[in-house]
Amino acid sequence: MKYWGTALWGAFCILFFTPNTAYAMHIAEGFLPAGWCLFWLALSVPFVLWGMRSIHRTLQINPNLKMLLGLAGAFVFVLSALKIPSVTGSCSHPTGVGLGAILFGPAVMSVLGCIVLLFQALLLAHGGITTLGANVFSMGVMGPLVSFGIYQLLKKRNAKVAVFLAAALGNMTTYLVTSLQLAMAFPDSTGSYLVSLYKFTGIFAITQIPLAITEGLLTLFVFNLLNNYREELHYGLSKKEGSGPYDFVN
Repeated sequence: MKYWGTALWGAFCILFFTPNTAYAMHIAEGFLPAGWCLFWLALSVPFVLWGMRSIHRTLQINPNLKMLLGLAGAFVFVLSALKIPSVTGSCSHPTGVGLGAILFGPAVMSVLGCIVLLFQALLLAHGGITTLGANVFSMGVMGPLVSFGIYQLLKKRNAKVAVFLAAALGNMTTYLVTSLQLAMAFPDSTGSYLVSLYKFTGIFAITQIPLAITEGLLTLFVFNLLNNYREELHYGLSKKEGSGPYDFVN
């Protein structure tokens, strides 16, 4: 089993970590009208503030979690940098937010997602300063909320299935929200938001469903690796009986 895991990881690296041309973020710079940019920014700010408070509380309880928190952020950054062009002005890629949502809860991921998206916009020429609020809301807010909910709902029945579905459905939620954001900003020529939403989700599904499955499998792989070192990761924590292996801040 150990050798199969190594082989799968190697295949994943070859297929997905080969350098590619960089494309824009979820929604590219200047693609949304100013009104919608402000709207999504206003919705995202409270979640980011909530996340900052959650991170502060988490590190107060156990400063040793800084490295694991950094790992969750790095996981988001690496996966979200694997971009496949999709709808005009947007792209498809894994998100990586499911792992962090399982480890620390959804609030923390709003901050990590915001940092990753801002870093990509400023330093990797992926755009998205004006659309940062919309992208944070889809990837840093809604995706982690769904991932966390799925994991909490299913973890006592089958932890591995819970992790896989949390990551995969969190990924799909991100792109459903992105499709909704685009449909609201650009309704169909008939004025129908539903028709526009149907078109955007249909185009995204071509690339996003396989990516969601892949992200679910990779997240499960990384989760199992971390679980092998759970004693070291739980240093200084009082683990409640019957809780999941990474219920640090829930």
